[in-house]
Amino acid sequence: MNMRSVTRSRPGRLIATVVLSVTAASTLVVTNAASAAATLTVAQALAAQDGRAATVTGWVIGQPTATNTVLTSAYTGDTAIAIADQAGETSTARMLYVQVTAGWRSGFGLLTNPSLRGRQVTATGALTAYFSHGGLKDPTAMSLGGTTPSPSPTPSGTTSPSAYYAAATGKTGPALRTALHTIIRVQTKLSYDQVWEALKDTDQDPANPANVVLLYSGRSQSKTANGGGVDDWNREHVWAKSHGDFGTATGPGTDVHHLRPEDVSVNSARGNKDFDTGGSAVAQAPGCYTDADSFEPRDAVKGDVARMILYMAIRYEGDDGWPDLEPNDSVANGSAPRLGRLTKLLAWHEQDPPDAFEQRRNQRIYERWQGNRNPFVDHPEWARAIWG
Repeated sequence: MNMRSVTRSRPGRLIATVVLSVTAASTLVVTNAASAAATLTVAQALAAQDGRAATVTGWVIGQPTATNTVLTSAYTGDTAIAIADQAGETSTARMLYVQVTAGWRSGFGLLTNPSLRGRQVTATGALTAYFSHGGLKDPTAMSLGGTTPSPSPTPSGTTSPSAYYAAATGKTGPALRTALHTIIRVQTKLSYDQVWEALKDTDQDPANPANVVLLYSGRSQSKTANGGGVDDWNREHVWAKSHGDFGTATGPGTDVHHLRPEDVSVNSARGNKDFDTGGSAVAQAPGCYTDADSFEPRDAVKGDVARMILYMAIRYEGDDGWPDLEPNDSVANGSAPRLGRLTKLLAWHEQDPPDAFEQRRNQRIYERWQGNRNPFVDHPEWARAIWG
C-alpha cells in the first residue's frame, strides 16, 4: 500500500460547494443557490471553516484515511477525497478533506474511480472538520472540472480584494481595531515544522528561486541551508516569543506573518530585545545595530518589522487562549506580552512603506499558508488610525 503521511493543519469548519472531475467520459453537475456564490480556493476554505455554505475548487490528491494520512494509490473506499490548490500538493496542511456521501460515491469515490486522482473538481457542501481535519461534509453538488493542473497562484503584489476588509471599511480607532481582529483571526494554523516550508515559499529571493532572503542580513541564501549550524538560517520570531511566553507552540509561535528566515548568529544577536535605534554594528548584518536592550534593523526592512509587530497586536487580543500582545514605548518589557518602541515602529512604518517583496509575501501567506492577511501591508494608513 502506497500512502503519504504529512503534518496536518488545525481543523476548522465551513460549508462549501465542490465541483469534481471524475472521468473524461462522464460529467455530473448539480447546482443550487450556494453554487452561485464566488468559488473558494482550498486555502480560503481551510481558513474559513466556520460552517458557512460556499463553493470550493481543487485538485484531487487522494483518499484521506486519518488526520495526517492520505492514500495516493491502493484505495480502500469511496467515502472521502482530499483536494488541494495544486495538483502535486504533498502536505495535508494544504488539503481539504471532502466527505463523499452515498449518493456521490459511484461518480466520485476513488476506489471506484481511481482515475479521479489529479483531476480538478468543484463541489458544494458543508466545510466542517472531517477526520479531525479541515474538511467539507454532506456535499449537495459535485461535478468534474479541468483536466490540466493549474499553475501556482500568481501573487498580485497589490492590496487584497476589498471584500476581505469590507467589515473594516470606514471605521477608525477602537472600532477599526475590533473589525480587523475579527477578520484576520480566521486563519489556518501551522505547526512549527511547517514553518520551514512556508518560509522557503514566502521569503523566496525574486532573483534566485533556490534561495531565501534573510531579514536582517539581507543575504540571499540557499533554501536548503537551514538548521542550527554556523551560517545556517533559522526561524526568527520578530515578535520575540519570550514577550508573552508563547514559545513555538501552534498559535503566535508559528504565525508566519511575523516569522522570517535569518542567519543563526544574527538571530542570536537580536535575541528577545525590543526595537529601537542605536548601538554597535551587528556582524553579518550590514546596517543593523544593537545594544544591551534594543535592536535596530537595516533601513530596507524597518517598515517590514514595524508592520509585523502591528499585525501581531491586532491578531492576538487575548481572546483565544494566547496572551494579549501590545506594542508600547518601552525597551524593558522582559517577559510581559509587550514589545517596543512603538513611537519608533510607527516612524519606521512610514519611512519604509510596503514594497513588492513584502506585498508578495503577504499575498503568498494568504493564498497558500494561513488564509489571512497583514492589514498594515494592504492599508498602511490604518496604523495611525489605530495608534494615532
